[in-house]
Amino acid sequence: MTTSAYPIALTIPQGTLDAYISAANHMPPLSADVEKDLAIRLHRDNDLEAARQLVLSHLRYVVYIARGYRGYGLQQGDLIQEGNIGLMKAVKRFDPEMGVRLVSFAVHWIRAEMHEFILRNWRIVKVATTKAQRKLFFNLRKSKTRLGWFSDEEVNTVASNLGVSPAMVREMEARLSHYDTPFDGSPDTDSEIPDSFAPAAYLTAANADPALILESENWDSHSSEKLSTALQSLDARSLDILQRRWLDDEKATLHELAATYDVSAERVRQLEKNALKKLRDSLLA
Repeated sequence: MTTSAYPIALTIPQGTLDAYISAANHMPPLSADVEKDLAIRLHRDNDLEAARQLVLSHLRYVVYIARGYRGYGLQQGDLIQEGNIGLMKAVKRFDPEMGVRLVSFAVHWIRAEMHEFILRNWRIVKVATTKAQRKLFFNLRKSKTRLGWFSDEEVNTVASNLGVSPAMVREMEARLSHYDTPFDGSPDTDSEIPDSFAPAAYLTAANADPALILESENWDSHSSEKLSTALQSLDARSLDILQRRWLDDEKATLHELAATYDVSAERVRQLEKNALKKLRDSLLA
């Protein structure tokens, strides 16, 4: 049978996830001969239509595998999407001369992409980084036969089955039992958990140190006294210029002040500059 005689147009509807899953499950499976022929066309001629048919005809397996990861609290659609990426990678790497079906080869790639997605998104803080931890992460949940913590016997059994230490089993079990906590508390005003339990409530405010508060108050008082003394050292004209140029709500222009004191605008600017310098020198003394 040639692939050109493949009778059904493979298309996936745009719409809800349920519609997608239904369409994927209704895709007709490929026979071994058709699958091999498509794989040969892909690798020999870089036939993208052959790749499309290989991918679409195996979407049902991605959906099936994604169902096994529903307990991780992630969106099913996201898992399927990541699994589809793994399927496409498998199709690209599949060798039709290996003597195995594509689905057997693709399972590893589909699961690998889903595992990466779960580890990136299951917690804000990564719970598994090494190869042994990743293996333990995905197998520990399957090993749970009841709610609650493992007994010593169960820990030793899991450790033996997975080839890891009992201490690593205990550590991963503790990681799996914890949840991400909002730093500033729950945004839900009806939440039964008060914001006082949030991590932010246990941090000392940077300005809560009595010594720092007293130091700041003393510095403010000292600076205010020095500024008051410096202002009193100015002559009436210079003080009025600074007042109207910097402190009043409606700032006066140089020309307005020049008209008031019957001098040039440049002279007012010089008086202002000299007064500011005198204040600066007094404050830094």
